[in-house]
Amino acid sequence: MALFDNKKEKKEEKVNDSHKSVSSNVSNLSQKDTTWVLSGARLSEKAIYMADKNVYVFNVSPRANKKLVSQAVFEKFNVRPKKVNIVTVPRKKVQNRRTGIKGKKSGGKKAYVYLKEGDTINLI
Repeated sequence: MALFDNKKEKKEEKVNDSHKSVSSNVSNLSQKDTTWVLSGARLSEKAIYMADKNVYVFNVSPRANKKLVSQAVFEKFNVRPKKVNIVTVPRKKVQNRRTGIKGKKSGGKKAYVYLKEGDTINLI
């Protein structure tokens, strides 16, 4: 019976090693380079109005999450965000009125970055 126990232990060791390598790759990617996260500022009427209230809106990568957006804002603007909200913008079907050609608007993600009072980001 000791033979069966050894096989199980070897299998468990292999499984544990594979989980460690996957988690370390993800953490290394997020800590090293966050330049791919922010695509640019979203300068709409609503975004400019919200900037007066210390809320800034950015277009972000579809793979981005709140932690990565927070790190990217800190690295680029040297400001620590108080809160980050991410919204997925859906794709929309459109039709050209003149030619009747149908198409789609690309979707994406946008992030609302909330800052403390006194902190600002110069977008222009």
